[in-house]
Amino acid sequence: MPFARLATATTPTCHIGLGLAAVGRPGYINLDRDTDLGGDRSVEALRTRTHDLLDAAYAQGVRYFDAARSYGRSEEFLADWLSGRPDADDVVIGSKWGYTYTADWSTEAELHEVKEHSLAAYERQRAESDALLGDRLDLYQIHSVTPDSPALTDKDLHARLAEAAAQGLTVGFSTSGPAQADAVRAALAVTVEGEPLFRTVQSTYNALETSAEPALAEAHDAGLTVIVKEGMANGRLAAAHAPDALRAVAAETGVDCDAVALALVLRRPWAGVVLSGAATVVQLASNLRAAAVDLDDDQLSRLAALPEDPHAYWERRGQLPWH
Repeated sequence: MPFARLATATTPTCHIGLGLAAVGRPGYINLDRDTDLGGDRSVEALRTRTHDLLDAAYAQGVRYFDAARSYGRSEEFLADWLSGRPDADDVVIGSKWGYTYTADWSTEAELHEVKEHSLAAYERQRAESDALLGDRLDLYQIHSVTPDSPALTDKDLHARLAEAAAQGLTVGFSTSGPAQADAVRAALAVTVEGEPLFRTVQSTYNALETSAEPALAEAHDAGLTVIVKEGMANGRLAAAHAPDALRAVAAETGVDCDAVALALVLRRPWAGVVLSGAATVVQLASNLRAAAVDLDDDQLSRLAALPEDPHAYWERRGQLPWH
């Protein structure tokens, strides 16, 4: 399993990965995006930005990179970087299928992505991912599984995914929405010929949304690698928007709010990889300081008061505009 490569890493940042959702396309729902990206969001500008982030991340010990078919040109940008960095042969590459990018490089599109968890969608998008990443693709995840997803019950799809796993590809899934815990548990029950199908799970977990924690602990105990996404709650935990308790703890520890927010997630014993969604090299450097943050019991107690009702959290997330 490719994540075994991360288990042997000794850098402080080996449990932090870089997600490319914010830089693979011009529009996304993160807060303060205009400040982060500036006015030039051309393909070449974001390609350069992505490569700069990948260079900085690799230099600072990050070894997991996460893309998706729906993240605009993220796979293309990542493939370009890999071809130019033959020395980066120790990285683990993950991507996702199940959403199709439909915005045509516009921030004003009426619809930015379309979800489809069918066997046909898998076959089409797998071919697209393979054309770009080839044998560098280590992990392929079903994108944003919910309890009602047909991907949980489609036996033909399960069989094809099991074939891919038998050929060496790690098969996983990601979750979204207020019922993440239900989706995780349903996916854990999926088997092919008596063997569990999925080897990784990627879920949203942060200081404001902790509802999936029991299920993620169960997944970890079942042997899955747990990848945490949206540790910054799409920018709601950055300094400009952070709750007072997070600001106070950041001041006490001498780091920015983002480092504290990610440190809180890194402390979870079930968290195998925690993603940075940085859009700038400066943000990335700040995110990576999370590996050195030590939170005491009093600080943890104050931060433990931050979680919101999951339905309220996801309703607010759903209202974030595509900038």
